[in-house]
Amino acid sequence: MADPKGFLKVTERELPKRRPVSVRLMDWKEVYEAQDPAQLRRQAGRCMDCGVPFCHSGCPLGNLIPEWNDLMWRGEGRQAIDRLHATNNFPEFTGRLCPAPCESSCVLGINQPAVTIKQVEVSIIDQAWQNGWVQPHPPERLTGKTVAVVGSGPAGLAAAQQLTRAGHTVAVYERDDRIGGLLRYGIPDFKMEKKHLEARLNQMMAEGTRFRAGVDIGTDISWDDLRARYDAVVVATGAMVPRDLPIPGRELSGVHFAMEYLVQQNKVGAGDQIADQITADGKHVVVLGGGDTGADCIGTAHRQGAASVTNLAIGKQPPAERPEHQPWPTTPTLFEVQSAHEEGGKREYLASTVEFVANEFGEVRALRVAETEYLDGRRVPKAGTEREIPADLVLLALGFTGPEQQDLSSQLGLPFDQRGNVARDGQYQTEQEGVFVAGDAGRGQSLIVWAIAEGRAAAAAVDRYLEGETQLPSPIRPTDRGILV
Repeated sequence: MADPKGFLKVTERELPKRRPVSVRLMDWKEVYEAQDPAQLRRQAGRCMDCGVPFCHSGCPLGNLIPEWNDLMWRGEGRQAIDRLHATNNFPEFTGRLCPAPCESSCVLGINQPAVTIKQVEVSIIDQAWQNGWVQPHPPERLTGKTVAVVGSGPAGLAAAQQLTRAGHTVAVYERDDRIGGLLRYGIPDFKMEKKHLEARLNQMMAEGTRFRAGVDIGTDISWDDLRARYDAVVVATGAMVPRDLPIPGRELSGVHFAMEYLVQQNKVGAGDQIADQITADGKHVVVLGGGDTGADCIGTAHRQGAASVTNLAIGKQPPAERPEHQPWPTTPTLFEVQSAHEEGGKREYLASTVEFVANEFGEVRALRVAETEYLDGRRVPKAGTEREIPADLVLLALGFTGPEQQDLSSQLGLPFDQRGNVARDGQYQTEQEGVFVAGDAGRGQSLIVWAIAEGRAAAAAVDRYLEGETQLPSPIRPTDRGILV
């Protein structure tokens, strides 16, 4: 274990400071300042190295959290990154973007604030990049087998890296003009600067993974042709169909899905010119949805110079502390203040949107909302409580309903389960021989840590299919849901 008295001596949970709001709103850089090494060591030393480390089961990757906490406390960063990479291909992504179910499972959380596992994780990988400890790991031999991975989000990239290192020739296809999926275009730079993605892609290319951006499988290349070219295919297209809000006025100009908005800003941040860009500059912005995507829209709107930002959620405001019906070590639903929420705006709960109100030009000018009431377990607008909120730009951040089905159904003949996801067996394989599914396309909208875990596990299944056996790790099963305890 780290310091045997660490959690007794250091009871306070410390994180790096966020840059002042007035400063960070002037750019798109990440919001956190560099962490004091002494603070990092203190926090790593709080880890108890429990007899039963529930943080292992809280993380679907099975990260060896007590081990690398101990190594960071001892100042052994080189060994720490080796232990971290043993279970996680991309800790620079999870350390910035994962909501850290491992921390909800931390045993110390029974009576103290949990260990800052996520911050220790990102500090390990950042230190490793700075010191040149992250190197390519090309395979010792090639198998002669080929694999196509369709989709370059975290699941697709994880599967591709694992399969490349196993000796297969892997090509990753992405319909967007740049590789990275939602890591590239769904995540604002203030949450993860794209230099981290570029560094990892460079490592993967040096290992032998081939990237094919701007190729839409199903249109530019048919799925049948892709299957004919490769020995195996991994579908990692994500769950990209957004949840809509079909109420009066939905067709008005100024009402957009969150991803339409976020993708454009990420493209502009990459240097592209976007005609008629959706922008919050000088507008009253309303964001519907209280999750991470909604927070991303809020932070983006602030940086674009919105006149006001209002965030509406249909449900109740979550509690600030773990409720009794969500006991440790489950992941509780808690009221969260992300960096975007610190930057201004207003958050309202129990707000049901009933109509988008138009001006004379067919543009949205307001939202008509009502209080939410619960009737027979359903959330419905409460009669007589309607009011209007000014809105020049409305962003729908209501989640996603599943993968795009058209080409997968018509060209591959793939069936879908009752949740709308691509159906697969216990080895991630579909009804089509040699076609596998990893990530949100098979499990539905989920967390980045689950996507990477599925990519790793699906890679093991593909390797076994091609070679008859595999040495690749398989951290989860396709049927696993939520925290593994």
